Amino acid sequence: MARYIGPKSKIARKFRDPIYGPDKAYEKRSYPPGQHGNNRRRGKQSEYSVQLMEKQKAKYTYGILERQFRNMYHAASRKGGITGIILLQLCESRLDNIVYRLGIAPSRAAARQLVSHRHITVNGKISNIASYIIQPGDVIAVRERSKTMEAITDSLSSRQSYSWLEWDEYAMAGKFMHVPQREDIPENIKEQLIVELYSK
Repeated sequence: MARYIGPKSKIARKFRDPIYGPDKAYEKRSYPPGQHGNNRRRGKQSEYSVQLMEKQKAKYTYGILERQFRNMYHAASRKGGITGIILLQLCESRLDNIVYRLGIAPSRAAARQLVSHRHITVNGKISNIASYIIQPGDVIAVRERSKTMEAITDSLSSRQSYSWLEWDEYAMAGKFMHVPQREDIPENIKEQLIVELYSK
């Protein structure tokens, strides 16, 4: 499966959750897409189906492909601690996600594009690898000649703040203070279902 670039609202409706942020189309029709709309009789979901849907939801939310996601799960399972929480922490520590959380980009897809087009630096060096795992203490900044880009300045005007990130508006740089705790991560993902799916 290649990276999904189709209608975002369709995916949000599939998971019955606005995973890409506020969505007028989802609010109008918050039931899954399909020929018969909301009148279609949907049978009871199996345990496997529920677990698979949760895994797919996490993948679409963070924009990660299947092999990458599975590798992240194996990396999380090798670390000491609760595997599901460590998996989400690894997702949150990706460079494209940090760029999005800092408000430099309005979405993770836009953040991935900024990274791949070499507009972002990590500790003063240009990084174009969206999946790069940021470590506590790393400084993520907008490249000097990219600071006047309209897409970046527009996005920064409506940025949110998070407890594990520190933002310097003048330098247009953010610091990854520490790995976020589960209660700090706002995504509506039941990580235990993903662990159950992969541990079968």
